Amino acid sequence: MSQTIHVVFPCNEGAGADLVGILKEALVDTRAFDGCESVEVFTNADAPDDVVLWEKFASRAHHEAYLGWRVETGLLDALAPVLRSDLQVSYLDDHADV
Repeated sequence: MSQTIHVVFPCNEGAGADLVGILKEALVDTRAFDGCESVEVFTNADAPDDVVLWEKFASRAHHEAYLGWRVETGLLDALAPVLRSDLQVSYLDDHADV
């Protein structure tokens, strides 16, 4: 079963649009990463500097490998100037029977 992941990038005031621009390029590699099934990007309608990713990966292990790769390649460090705090990653369990 696929793993659903909710990621919030809390950006500095006015930097949400900058992050969306960065993600347009960066997510090309994400979508090609082993185990990535989909990535959608949203901004919070009430807090537009909070950028939200809704991701599906083949497994949590695939996503954790992906995050490790992003750390190794320096993308997370490169995003530090636009972020007001660390990104928030939540792994969600599906309850399809409800």
